[in-house]
Amino acid sequence: MDNLDNINIRIHSYESAGTVDGPGIRFVVFMQGCPLRCKYCHNPDTWELNSGKVVSAKNLFDEILKYTSFMKFSKGGVTFSGGEPLVQKKALLPLLKELKKEGVHIAIDTAGTTNIDDTTLEIIDTMDLAMLDVKHIVPYEYKLLTGLSNDMNISFLEALASKNKRTWVRWVVVPNINDTKEYAQKFASLIKKYPNVELVEILPYHKNGIYKWEALNIPYQLKDTPEPTKDNIKELAEILENQGVKTLYSS
Repeated sequence: MDNLDNINIRIHSYESAGTVDGPGIRFVVFMQGCPLRCKYCHNPDTWELNSGKVVSAKNLFDEILKYTSFMKFSKGGVTFSGGEPLVQKKALLPLLKELKKEGVHIAIDTAGTTNIDDTTLEIIDTMDLAMLDVKHIVPYEYKLLTGLSNDMNISFLEALASKNKRTWVRWVVVPNINDTKEYAQKFASLIKKYPNVELVEILPYHKNGIYKWEALNIPYQLKDTPEPTKDNIKELAEILENQGVKTLYSS
């Protein structure tokens, strides 16, 4: 076993019985640090890498293994989310390898905001499921929404495809930003290029995290943006389904 005692990881928090972060019941680790500044982020308190709680990889490993019976019974596993978990990819990789030896199903919930280097490729090899957040497919709009270019996001999608890694793409639908029928059609056309993408999970924009922005004294730019209705989400899902793209959404 790698000496996980000597590896520190910064986390925001964890959830021992998550049901919306991948298949089955999952232990969800919300990691600290994210280079994106998404206008709708519901966890802005995870942005700063030097905040959060420092834990050893060994302590986290031991905590996760306490719940393996629930994971296996429900065909679940562990999901590393954030923040952006790949900010800490060098510390994360040894932990993933040890969890893999224990037969734990590993999902990474990421925006792919990292360089495609040897560590990234090893993480892709080790994970069982990538949950890739594609925030916008138009480069200019992506930068307006997140503050960064979408180059790494697309490069990560390409890397997942090159390894035929099982992938769920996540699309947060934000009215007046990425919620039109035309956008849905273009989104479907993009996804169809990648046969490793099993489905698109359509998530409605919500304002549940506004109180965190207020607590951090950060102006929330989307306060006047409405939340999409269930009919809106269903209509967009039907466009993708009609083009042969499987969807997952709450009806």
